[in-house]
Amino acid sequence: MTQTLMPQQAEAGKPAKTKSQSLRSYDVADFPALTGREEEWRFTPLKRLRGLDSADGSASASAGLLREYADLPAGVAVTTVDSSDPRVGSALTPFDRISALAYGHAAQAQVVSIARGAELASPVLLTVKGTGVEGLTFAHSVIEVGALAEATVVLEQTGSTTLADNLEVIVGDGARLTLVTVADWAPDAVQAQHVKLQLGRDAKVSHVQVSLGGDLVRQYTSVDYTGRGGDADLFGLYFADGGQHLEHRLLVDHSVPDCRSHVTYRGALQGQGAHTVWVGDVLIQADATGTDTYEVNRNLVLSDGARADSVPNLEIETGEVAGAGHASATGRFDDEQLFYLMARGIPETDARRLVVRGFFAELLGKIPVESLRERLADTVESRLTEGESQQDSLSESAS
Repeated sequence: MTQTLMPQQAEAGKPAKTKSQSLRSYDVADFPALTGREEEWRFTPLKRLRGLDSADGSASASAGLLREYADLPAGVAVTTVDSSDPRVGSALTPFDRISALAYGHAAQAQVVSIARGAELASPVLLTVKGTGVEGLTFAHSVIEVGALAEATVVLEQTGSTTLADNLEVIVGDGARLTLVTVADWAPDAVQAQHVKLQLGRDAKVSHVQVSLGGDLVRQYTSVDYTGRGGDADLFGLYFADGGQHLEHRLLVDHSVPDCRSHVTYRGALQGQGAHTVWVGDVLIQADATGTDTYEVNRNLVLSDGARADSVPNLEIETGEVAGAGHASATGRFDDEQLFYLMARGIPETDARRLVVRGFFAELLGKIPVESLRERLADTVESRLTEGESQQDSLSESAS
């Protein structure tokens, strides 16, 4: 596919003055080699990417992944297509070097098609399993939801891998999609992913992004609208243990009138060297009158040695908006909450677990698949228990 430049887009190699001018290109040569000094990469430990930013070393298409899916509901088809298929790249134009590398190296793509007007009786359950960290893996996936359809799609990502991948999600006019993506990789996995959500007129998407596993996971989610009335709810839940780097970046691009977006991400982190990053960008372009948008990020630091970076950004090019705002907060346990629970006879360890469970309860409640919701809640609790055990062991060693 040939490169398409956005209006007033910055030239290759030159920094953009606004988000609307950010470079978008399918050609990796348009993106300079990364140094770590770039604003978009300053939080990312490039050395831990294992060469994903340069594609040096042995690279495979998607041979390092196993893609599986359960029985498909009526109205759903899953196919594998060549990268020349017109659906590949129809919604996503890479914003950065790794996304462009993934686009160029993935010779095939998995396409999940949901028929126009279909109302799925059950969720579409997709699984991606990494088969090892040796070599680099590049992949591409497309989820297309036909006009007026209603569907729930769950994508679980597990196993060991060194992966750069793009996921395009195209929601047709008047369609409704609930998308749950879970990154529960093995402890040695590395992933850099671009998720692109494109909404048609009066389309609605609810995306729940869960990040728990992996050594380094960097997920970039971008949203754009092709017609009035688009509605996007973006929810994120992440839990980082010692040494993990979990990074989430978002760009919600309001370019047409009368659309809505709401972003809520919450993260917890514990252990030495645990690092989470959340950067939320919302752009309201000059033509996007009547936009209603809000984004919020909350981080709960559970132990010393952990670090959370949170950067909300709002760029407005028109004064005619319905609403626009953002908020961010990072802190430790609320002493008053703990005191309240402990004053009623609840041990401190149990009280801490209740606080964390309450912290994530709203977001877990957005997952419509009960078995997955309960499993993720158990995973969060087990991670908290493991962290408490490690802290107790350190305290005993120190004494």
